[in-house]
Amino acid sequence: MRTLAVARSETETVVNRSRFICTLYRIDSDAEAREHINAHRKANWDATHNCTAYVLDDGRAARSNDDGEPAGTAGVPMLEVLRGRDLTDVLAVVTRHFGGVKLGAGGLVRAYGAAVSAAIDAAGVVELAHWQRLDVRVDYGLAGSLEGLLRLREDVRLVGVDFGAEVRFDLACSDVELLVDWLASQSAGAAEVEPAGTLRVEL
Repeated sequence: MRTLAVARSETETVVNRSRFICTLYRIDSDAEAREHINAHRKANWDATHNCTAYVLDDGRAARSNDDGEPAGTAGVPMLEVLRGRDLTDVLAVVTRHFGGVKLGAGGLVRAYGAAVSAAIDAAGVVELAHWQRLDVRVDYGLAGSLEGLLRLREDVRLVGVDFGAEVRFDLACSDVELLVDWLASQSAGAAEVEPAGTLRVEL
């Protein structure tokens, strides 16, 4: 799966004098998507239409809205572009300012889909992967050098470090077996490692 390389992006296309302004947002939830949609519609109250589509949860959750355009001519083609690009956690809002020329159903489908495609191309995307999350515990004598080495590894994301009775590293890695072996060699077997779920990371 992939997502936007930026938090927000906006691109404008013109088809037969109608302006199609596509705004893309990175989102984390249905609630966040609705907040962006409501704010966008308030800010663009004078537009002819504010059509929407978004995908969440690695593409498993999806919504679209034609906002007064003929059914299936706006939100659905927008959503198809998001899915076709293998995107997740992305909201697309296309604001249309009517230019006086009717486009017909086929023209609308093409225009809304093209607006989203152009916006994605302008924003850029990043690849996502699910990595295993680990809770690693070591004593203070090992922590400093181990943290420095962990930060140098491209196959590890260091999420956090907690300094308590011992030092705990919250990290994610692409290959658990390889990292566990490496931790054992670096700590002479003293590092304690427990699985802690998964983390989605940008590659």
